[in-house]
This record gives sequence, C-alpha cells and structure tokens, in this order.
Amino acid sequence: MNYNFKYRLAFPLNLSFLKRFFLLIIAFSVGSSMGFAQILEGVDYSHLRQVYHTFDMAGEDVFGQRFPAENYTFVDPVTGVTVNALTTSRHSSSKMYQTHPQWTPDGKYVVFTSNRTARQERGGGQAYALSMENFEIVQITTGDRGHNLHLGWHKNSAYLLRENQVVELKLDALLRDSEKGQVGEPDDYEVILGSIPDSIRPSGLGLDANEKRIFFSSRLEKDLSAIYSFDFETGKTTQLLEVPIWIGHLQANPYVSGEMMYCWETGGDSPQRMWYLSVDADGTVTNRSVYQERDNDWVTHEVFMGPDRILFHLMGHLDRLQVNQTGLYSLNVRTKELTFHGQTGGGGYWHCNASPDQKYIVADTFDGKLYRISATNPEEVVLLTQGHRLQSISPFTKEAHLHPSLSPDGKWVLINSSLLTDSDIMLIPLLP
Repeated sequence: MNYNFKYRLAFPLNLSFLKRFFLLIIAFSVGSSMGFAQILEGVDYSHLRQVYHTFDMAGEDVFGQRFPAENYTFVDPVTGVTVNALTTSRHSSSKMYQTHPQWTPDGKYVVFTSNRTARQERGGGQAYALSMENFEIVQITTGDRGHNLHLGWHKNSAYLLRENQVVELKLDALLRDSEKGQVGEPDDYEVILGSIPDSIRPSGLGLDANEKRIFFSSRLEKDLSAIYSFDFETGKTTQLLEVPIWIGHLQANPYVSGEMMYCWETGGDSPQRMWYLSVDADGTVTNRSVYQERDNDWVTHEVFMGPDRILFHLMGHLDRLQVNQTGLYSLNVRTKELTFHGQTGGGGYWHCNASPDQKYIVADTFDGKLYRISATNPEEVVLLTQGHRLQSISPFTKEAHLHPSLSPDGKWVLINSSLLTDSDIMLIPLLP
C-alpha cells in the first residue's frame, strides 16, 4: 500500500513533533510489510485479525484467508443426539448439493459456500474449506470464482467452470500453504485444462469416475438440451446427446466411468424424471429412462447408492399421489430390481442419501427432521435430529433444505439447517 503525504510547512516544527511524525511513517511501513500488523501498547494482535470479522455482514474477499472456528455443539432436545453446528455466524452458508461430494477425498475438509465475503454489488459468495480437525475455515475461491465446483473423487482437487474455461483447483497445495500462512496468488493453484467452445453455455458439471473428463449439460432452447463431455488430456468437447427437455441434476456415477444420471427438470413434477446415459469405450452413447413412472408418481431427488444402485423418493405429500405406495426406493440399474425402504408421515420423506457401505439410508422431511433407516429393514427407523425447518410443513418455503450427505468413512451426516440462522451447515453422527 502506498501513502503519499503532501503538506506545506506553515509554521516551524519542533524536533519532538518530527520524531513522532517519522515514527508514524515507519509504523505504517512496517504494518504494510507485515500484512496490516495490529500492534497496540506493544502487543501484536495480528494473528487474531479475523476474529472481529466473525459477525460482519460482509468481510473482505481475500484468497486463502483463515477464519477461526465458529462451531457450536448442542444436544437435540428431542432425540438426545449431539449436533455440531459447523457455521453459526449471521451469514448464509450452504453445503454442496447432495448429488456431489462434500468432503475432500482424504476426509480432512468439508467444502461449502457462503456469502461471508460477498459484496452486494458483486452478487454471490465464495467457496470455503472447513477443517474436520479444528473447524477453522479457509477461503478457497475469490473474485469471479466460476460455477459448478465439483470436488475430486480421488485427488484433493476441485474442478469448476469459469465462463467457458475448465479449471482444476489444487486444493492440497492451497490448504497446506494456508496452514503455513504462505498463500500465493490464485493462479498459483489453478491449472487451465482447456476451453469449451464459446457457442456452448455449460452448466451442471459431473466428474467422471476416472477423473479424466467432465460431463456437463447446456440448455439450447426452452425445450431443448444437450449433454457434452470434455476430455482433460485432449481438450476436446464432444456432444453426446440432444433431448427435447430441460436437463437438470446431472451427476456422474462415482464408481463406474462413462456413466451418469440426469433428470427431466421442471422445478416440480415431470412426466419421466430419471434418465441414465452411458458412453462406451468406442464412444457409443446409450440413453434410457430408469423407473417407468405411473401417472400418479412424483419422483424426486435421485442419488447414487452404489455402483449399480440409485436411491430416490416417490413423493407422498398430495392426496392424488397416495393412490400408489410412496416413500424411499432403490433401483438396481443393471437388473431393474426395485426395493422399497419405507415411508414416514407428515407428507413423507423428501431428500435422501446412503452410507458408502449401503447399510443405512438417511432421509429428511419438510419440517426439518432427519431419519436413519436400515437399508435392509424399513421398520428400523431412528430419528437423529429435528427442528431444522421450524416454519415449514411443505417444500415451498425459504428455509434451508437439509440435503443430507454421508462422510466417506460413513460416520457423519452433513446437513443444511435453518435452526440457528437463515442457513448453516451441521454435522450429526450416523450412529450416535
């Protein structure tokens, strides 16, 4: 930071004043070189410089900066389960969408988004990594952070789209340097893997299981969409499919390369929601619907349960839907075997996910309850926590959707919550 002092000597200055003046100049210089050192009465408070930003409506957008832990543990008054609120400031914080990974592959960090450093004129917020060891928070994107950030399945990297560039963010190096207080420039941690043609508007990124390509969708017209692949090694973009619908919720199979699931997006019910696309080694593309919907079925919130199984809901919140059995289902995409995993009252389950070993399912409800269900016995149901959507008895409110996800080791459930603030992320033990 440069300071330009322009002044005119209108009267004689004594030596004492000059001494204080030059000491002030030195202090400014030292402060700049130390990254705005805050020394009061001989004590340096610089290492706590983020403490007073904890409850700011919008802090400074500083790449790699660290925020102190703001987690708060409490016992759910109904279930007795200890909940760890990982974020508690007045900002709006949200986990990644449930179809995508939440933890870095090594399990050391949860990645989430927040508006804690957003300025009104800039729009949205940034992405942050939260340590599972000490719950400190690190800012991992800055400025025009791009969109559709997707954590690696195996590498401690993140992949994102910035305009039409495909970018790999080296999280391993960034988080390591942040711990040391030696963060470089954003470009130091980015690899530009290539560019998608300007004629395509990419969205809905899915990372292939082999981490050598991404899949993404593009809305061509109101009722026309396409799916493409982008190869990291060749930089080639290939159109795989074109369909007369709006494609949404594209997710790659985390276990099997060349496979993905997507939905017929409407913002509500659709005639046939779930679709499955596979690309053979020779480039042959196969596209088919999965689970043939009946007229009174409302399918929603599908996720991968394993390499061969998907998990989804048949909504039961309307009278007309209750003509058929509603609730949690899994489907084997190879054999088409359908398994019922139960239903709850009060409108039924809403979002779902499964533990990596496929032994347990977690599902939420409109009013903010989170249940654990045995995958082999739908009668074995445990309420883990509740009260996370206090004003809601329907899906159409502004309170946070829980969107539960399981940790790679199968021990923790990560959710969004409106219990404490507008939106926080919280951690609940799967087997308390």
